[in-house]
Amino acid sequence: MMLGLFLKLQVLLMARLAPPAERERGQATSEYALVILGAAMIALLVVAWATAGGGAGKIGRLFDAVLDSVIGKVS
Repeated sequence: MMLGLFLKLQVLLMARLAPPAERERGQATSEYALVILGAAMIALLVVAWATAGGGAGKIGRLFDAVLDSVIGKVS
């Protein structure tokens, strides 16, 4: 949460300091950067959940169920 707030404030500050022509070009770049950072944070949270504690068992059971279902339909 704090990282996201910091990034938003930094983007706003950079937008205020840039000349008008550069603001419009840089806006798309900063939006892409924020989207990529958000996706990376979500991926890290999923990996952390999956490898620590309850996530690993649930993923294993899901994988086993999918394989059992596919094998059952092929047989």
